[in-house]
Amino acid sequence: MSSDLWSFALKTYALPGVQEACLQLQESGANVCLLLCGAWLGRQGIGCDQHRLKQLEELTVPWDREVVQPLRNLRIGWREAASADTELSALREQLKSLELEAERQLLLRLQARAQGWPAAQAQSLEAWLEGLAAEAADLNRDALQVLRLAVTGA
Repeated sequence: MSSDLWSFALKTYALPGVQEACLQLQESGANVCLLLCGAWLGRQGIGCDQHRLKQLEELTVPWDREVVQPLRNLRIGWREAASADTELSALREQLKSLELEAERQLLLRLQARAQGWPAAQAQSLEAWLEGLAAEAADLNRDALQVLRLAVTGA
């Protein structure tokens, strides 16, 4: 795989419209780290199958539930109070950094899990995105399309 997942995720997330699309998908229940991993795997030509989808999801779900979500919930919960309290605002920024680091650690784990998966003959970006977005894909076709186009450069 030509580039690491973290660098790919940062570059992709910064593309026009991708952040908004990812947040829409997240609100519908998709995991953005999983989607970015799937986009990365698809871009690398790594074949998608149910076993691989399950491996990535089994790695992601507990980390997201036990590490990322508590940090995110606390950060979001402090939003209003932090707007009027500079010390709390500084703590909230630290939480934001911790949340981002937790997501980076998840992406590193996902990359390690996929290490050694061979490239397939055909591109499998669609299969990865559809498989990892689950129900969110049905609710946010446009957001998923923004992500797909950003990754393919189309």
